[in-house]
Amino acid sequence: MSFEQWTHFYRARFFVLFKQHRKATSAFRRALEVNPDFALAASCLGHLHASQGETRLAEQCFLDALRINPKDAVTYFNLGYHYERQKQYDQAITAFQKAVELKPKIDRAWFGLGLAYAALKQHNLAAQALEEAAALQPMNPHAWYNLGMAYYTLGNQEKLAEIIAHLDRFDPKMTQQLVRDSASKAQ
Repeated sequence: MSFEQWTHFYRARFFVLFKQHRKATSAFRRALEVNPDFALAASCLGHLHASQGETRLAEQCFLDALRINPKDAVTYFNLGYHYERQKQYDQAITAFQKAVELKPKIDRAWFGLGLAYAALKQHNLAAQALEEAAALQPMNPHAWYNLGMAYYTLGNQEKLAEIIAHLDRFDPKMTQQLVRDSASKAQ
């Protein structure tokens, strides 16, 4: 790893911070020219492309980063999130599963996995993944809300009631949303 690649990398991060995306893209690419095996730069470039709606470029950068470093759970999460945003749920599930295989405590990958399963109406698997997300981040109201909706969809009123009681301890507003949403779907 050279000083030059890091110079370009940190310059790119600086440009990202100030929303100068073209300059950031150029600096990330320059870092990759200096070191084509700079997985972090490829992953960050993918994230930048994704934020600009450049889906094909983003996917390619994430895949390049994973070719370089196939054990990077965070890049697998980013790829899964990218697929989930494109409604490519099967690919998202594969990427999220790889992320949690590599790093079982990556709560956001468990959360993404739960959302992708729910989108495919695989609510048992969604509930299992969201249970993991909630266990890893017990104060994440979004994990608890989605877990409650998964149990509601499965018809498990007992688990739904437990989740409502738990969620109400730290986020009454999200609790009310869960109560409203589960009640409105019952009608």
